[in-house]
Parts: sequence; structure tokens; C-alpha cells
Amino acid sequence: MIHLNTKEDAINLHRMLKGKIEIHNRVSIENAFDEEKGTLGLIYTPGVAYVATEISNNKELAYDYTSKWNNVAIVCDGTRVLGLGNIGPEGALPVMEGKSVLFKILGGINAVPLCIATTEKEEVIRFVKAIQPVFGAINIEDIESPKVFDIIKRLQNELSIPVFHDDQHGTAVITLAALINSLEIVNKKIDSIKAVVSGAGSAGYGIFKILEKAGCKDIVVTDSKGAIYEGRIDLKVDGDRKNNNNNNTSKEEISRDSNPRRLTGNLADVVRDADVFIGVSGKAGLLKAGTVKSMNQNAIIFALSNPDPEILPSDALEAGARIVATGRSDFPNQVNNAVVFPSVLRALLDMRAKDLDEDMLVAASYAIASLVDKSHLKEDYIIPKVDDPRILPIVTKTLKDAIKSRMSSMSRRDVR
Repeated sequence: MIHLNTKEDAINLHRMLKGKIEIHNRVSIENAFDEEKGTLGLIYTPGVAYVATEISNNKELAYDYTSKWNNVAIVCDGTRVLGLGNIGPEGALPVMEGKSVLFKILGGINAVPLCIATTEKEEVIRFVKAIQPVFGAINIEDIESPKVFDIIKRLQNELSIPVFHDDQHGTAVITLAALINSLEIVNKKIDSIKAVVSGAGSAGYGIFKILEKAGCKDIVVTDSKGAIYEGRIDLKVDGDRKNNNNNNTSKEEISRDSNPRRLTGNLADVVRDADVFIGVSGKAGLLKAGTVKSMNQNAIIFALSNPDPEILPSDALEAGARIVATGRSDFPNQVNNAVVFPSVLRALLDMRAKDLDEDMLVAASYAIASLVDKSHLKEDYIIPKVDDPRILPIVTKTLKDAIKSRMSSMSRRDVR
């Protein structure tokens, strides 16, 4: 078997391509410079001045007269790239170019990688606000937490276009989709399970939020210090937040809204009698076979850290797990957010949506899960493949319906 993902193959391919994306014109250049019938006078001066004037009088026309309707900015400061950590904006560029390719192939979207030379929160926010006129949506990517949570919240409040954080929102959607089908196999309900999430960064926080919205009532999130619970000394804050050394509002939220029994201890302590383990810790081998054995029957293990999962599927299955998923393509049940982001952004762009909420994300999860027919559902097939052609139409339709419903609801409230 020939593997094409070796170091040498990847480097040689990128050296040969000299970049994975480029800009193409949507207007024919044939006879463009013809003095009588050419289009140059329409697409540029003098004709374009009429279009510019129209847009200046009504900014919404930018969606109709320019590529704004189909443009997404991928904004990254290079501080948390893949499993490589802080490698800088130049190091992040080939990763974001690859993401741009997936946006185009799977969603027909023009995604522009913008890897910026600042790591200051306020500068990142100012930058995104400044480029808003060109884009129909923003995709925040590979920015370190907890800084990224403040960036997302600020931008969601201050922009008039939706902000999608793939590490948070995309991972959450595909994880819930995989869990929905896994629970169907083991005949358990989401509101009656105990789920443990290992990792409280962007992915862990997003998964906690979507599980909560989907009805899971017993979620325990762990970080490097163990279980997160209300009252944990390092998460306590006073009114002016001076006592919060980490200034991590996401962990504060997790501590308030999860772990109803206030379990304490390390991962092995809280996984005992759990139905579901979801690993986004970034730590290989974190989950031990003995810990899996302490879980409830028909345990579900999502060891999603890449490239090396918290436990290898063979070890988890041998320890008694019923269903195992990873983030890797060389094992069954790849939980990959590439299934999610092209279709979600396609819907947001098409609807000219102004924001994105948890209800929309849950709806997208159920739509993706529904693509695996119950007659085909089995332990090693719980979610569709990344290139399944049914994903784009069903997710976009589901989200468009959700957005329409929300807009209609807001209109009724305004009338009252």
C-alpha cells in the first residue's frame, strides 16, 4: 500500500504547486479591450462608477453586485495550528490554503486565507472589523484559547455578518452528529447519559455547549488540572475579576453549567460509570484501558486528538468499548469537521445571515446524522464520509429553514 501523506511527498507537492489556490475572473476577457464591444468600460471605468455609487447609497447591494455574497475570510494568527502550537502566520498559511481548497470543492465558496502578523486580541478584532465590507462571513481558525473566546464573542456582537469558529463550532457539530447515531446503536438517550469531555479549549468548549443545547444533562469537562466544577479554586473570581488569574470566561461558564454532582479528581476518577468519553485534549495515550473498563456497558469513545488519539481504537475496543471514533482517516468513524464547515458557511452566505446560534448548530448535527440510514448504521459506520454529496444540500436546507424560522420569529416579536 502506497502512502502519499509522508513528509517528503507533502513538501515536494507544495514546492511544485507554489500555493494551492489562485484567483480566477468571472467575466470573459475575450474582446474585453475592443473599443466598441469590449466589456472593459463596464467592469472598470467609466461604467463601474455607476455600480459603486449604487452600493454607496445602499450597502446591501454589495451582495448583489460584487463577490461579497460568496466570500469568506479565514482569519488566523498562527498561535494554535493543528497539533503544532504557535508556529506563526507564515507557518499557518499552507494549512489555511488547504482549508480554502475544501471550502471551494465542498461548498463552492471563495475562502481567502488571512494569516496576520499580530497576536494581540484587540488588534485581531480591529482587523476583522476592518475587512468586513469584503466578506459575507468570517471563519476564525487556529487562534489560541482562552483569547479566542473573547474574540469570537466580541465579533459576534459587533459584526453584521456571521462569525464561524471551526475549532469550536465545526468540531461540535460533527461530534454531536456522531454521538446521535452512536446512541441509536446502543439504545441510549442523550438526556440520560453521562458524558465526559477531556479538554477545555476551543473544541472542548464547543462540544460542551452543543451537548448542553441538545439536552445532555450530565456533562463533566476536564482540563490538565482535572474535573472542572463550580467553586474550583483556580476558577473563582470576584466582582472585578482580579482573582481570576487565567481570565478564562469559558471555563467559568463550564464550571457553572456542567458537572451537576460537582465531581472532583482526575480524568480516571470522573470517567468511572460514564457512557461517553470525548477526547479533544491533544494528549496521546491519555485514556488508559483500565479507565475504559470502568465505564458503563456499551461505552462510546471518541478519541479525537490528532494525529495521535487519547487511546488507539484497538485498545479501546479490547477494553470493552462498543463504539470508537477518532479524527484520523486511517481508522473507521473519522470525526472530521470538514464535513461541517463548507455546508454551514454555504447556508449562512446564501441566507445573508447576520449571526449563528447553538440551535442552528444542533439542527446541522441532526441533518448530518440523518444521512446514515438506520439500516446501514453500525459500530464502524456512524457518520457520512467527508465527500458525501448529500451533505451540502441537506445541511444547507436545514439551516436555511432554521434561519427563516428565526427571522420570522424575530419579525413577530418586533410587531408586538
